[in-house]
Amino acid sequence: MHIASLKLANFKTYTDLDVEFCPNVNCLVGDNGVGKTNLLEAIYYLSFCKSFSSLPDTLNIRAGEDFFAIHGTYAIEGPESATTEEVKVSCVQKRGQPKQMLWGKKAYKTLGEHIGRIPLVMVSPADQAIINGGSDVRRKFLDGILSQVDHGYLNHLLQYQKALEQRNRLLKQMYEDRVWDEPAVALWDDQLVRHGQVLYDGRRAFLEEFKPLFDEYFSWITGNTSARTPGREEGRMEYVTRASCPLQQQLDEARQADKYAQYTTVGPHKDDLELSIGDFSVKRFGSQGQQKTFALAMKLAQFEYIYRHCGRKPILLLDDIFDKLDLGRVTQLVHLVGSDRFGQVFLTDTQPGRVQQIFQQIPQVEHMIFTVTPGTLNVQ
Repeated sequence: MHIASLKLANFKTYTDLDVEFCPNVNCLVGDNGVGKTNLLEAIYYLSFCKSFSSLPDTLNIRAGEDFFAIHGTYAIEGPESATTEEVKVSCVQKRGQPKQMLWGKKAYKTLGEHIGRIPLVMVSPADQAIINGGSDVRRKFLDGILSQVDHGYLNHLLQYQKALEQRNRLLKQMYEDRVWDEPAVALWDDQLVRHGQVLYDGRRAFLEEFKPLFDEYFSWITGNTSARTPGREEGRMEYVTRASCPLQQQLDEARQADKYAQYTTVGPHKDDLELSIGDFSVKRFGSQGQQKTFALAMKLAQFEYIYRHCGRKPILLLDDIFDKLDLGRVTQLVHLVGSDRFGQVFLTDTQPGRVQQIFQQIPQVEHMIFTVTPGTLNVQ
């Protein structure tokens, strides 16, 4: 599955854009601030119904306009590539109105219905927050992957978050009113337990399958492909949770703490993913290079995991990848992602000569290079 063409209207720096892409590697080259990442963001919208920067949708409407529209035409291969179907996917946001997603000409009742239909993985400098950020960033990483491949998990996650929000609101209100309503708290406890157990189980099962995929890419990036390599760095992941006892028991034991904290102090929303190289925390003791390597290996493993579960190769967005790797390693990476193992790739860079040099070394990789200037995109 790949995006064959993209049309933008009033999206960020683009007033009107209509462009066609190749099904393999597409390079977007231009100075900082000309709109390369905005194009990736538009493609991201068509997969996740939202911006990867977490900005309110209305801030992505071009200044002075009342709406933005993103239209992508996707080519979907049938069994054994014998047939190809084209489908138009649209995201439209008007000021003061709900955002609308359409598959073909049919609008979704809820945005969640669309998640997973166009699998996508984005690699960007912001990924280092997976290492250096708070536990909420790592939970979002886990939940984001699982939500793409398992709609049941996504539904339980949304229901858990709603119940958590209501329980926290109740705890705050009771604290302010100086009253305690045990039956009301127990009502939301039941919802947390029902949906929270699914989150626990899904995350554990995910990590069992994800860790070997991560190991493979971590070894490839570091160049230590043999377990016998002297001084070989070994990346480790551990799911940190209090789920050794049932969630209902956790909630019961934390009742007083929750009462005075005015929020829910236990549950899968408090869990974390502990990342280390050998016996040392990557966050606390890892060098900048080690942290970048760890984060990149996690994102490439994310691609592999989604592909195995969805049966479709995700679109891969590589934003400013030269921030992570040197030229030699980027050449290796482009060679890898340009192979049959991966699908469509979008790569941004600020130096035209650099990407041209890469493809001179790997001319067998099908590619297109676009020059990006404010509001425009041209094929080199």
